[in-house]
Amino acid sequence: MRDQAEKLRMKMLERQGALGRSIAVVSGKGGVGKSNFTTNFAINLAKRGKKVVILDMDLGMANVHILIGKQAQYNLKDYLEGHVSFEEIIYAGPQDIHYISGGSGFSSVIEWSEEMFDAFIHAFEELQKNYDYILFDMGAGATNWALDVVTSIEEVIVITTAEPTSITDAYSMMKFIYLKEPSKTFYLLCNRAFSNEEGRETLQRLKNAMLKFLSKEVVILGWLPEDSAVRKAVIEQVPFSISYPNAQISKSLHEIVNRFIHKKLGEEIPLPSNSFITRLKRIFSKGRD
Repeated sequence: MRDQAEKLRMKMLERQGALGRSIAVVSGKGGVGKSNFTTNFAINLAKRGKKVVILDMDLGMANVHILIGKQAQYNLKDYLEGHVSFEEIIYAGPQDIHYISGGSGFSSVIEWSEEMFDAFIHAFEELQKNYDYILFDMGAGATNWALDVVTSIEEVIVITTAEPTSITDAYSMMKFIYLKEPSKTFYLLCNRAFSNEEGRETLQRLKNAMLKFLSKEVVILGWLPEDSAVRKAVIEQVPFSISYPNAQISKSLHEIVNRFIHKKLGEEIPLPSNSFITRLKRIFSKGRD
């Protein structure tokens, strides 16, 4: 098994870096609206002429397709096992975004064949050549394989709510990632805030904790309000930024995306120094514990 894993790592090192911007959307716990944010964030990017694809990596509760009223017949695992072509697992969503369901293909990287590994690298190289943004909607919590994937991604958006458990879990998630990749760029977003003050204070607490205990600077992305439009949109299976464009949450997200694209967040956003593929090569070259 170790010989096979070493071959896969060597194959990774032989590959060249790719273009593109990859962003992981994570949370310390479930139920904070991570997939809803990812989907509507993607739609807002697409409205600005960006080519965007979502990889639904929540293996236990993948639901991006539900939020947009679609169904994925094939997933990444089907492609890695050679059952379908890569093009067949990319599905069109609203506002010209695309999405890919992860299936269970990432659960045991060490057991992949060389053919599956080559297919994996080819898939992400193609995505980074063809899309401006690749959004990884990660599952809640910190599993070993998820941390390896996240630490290979250039930037991380951390979703929390104002609940104390959500804040604590968000900090723990960032700590896990930071210990594996100290140079990671973190953006903080508070979802379901009942007031601007609550959103601001929640994010400042997280920012202060990261600076105090890990000496790590993070970027406050913004906050989204509690809004009944979200529940209505989920029931209708149409993203709220499309079905309720005049809702407060849609307006708030619009402003957040504007600031994100134009780097107007009140503090400088560090530009990523390495591509997803380059970082992933480094993770695999280090081996696994």
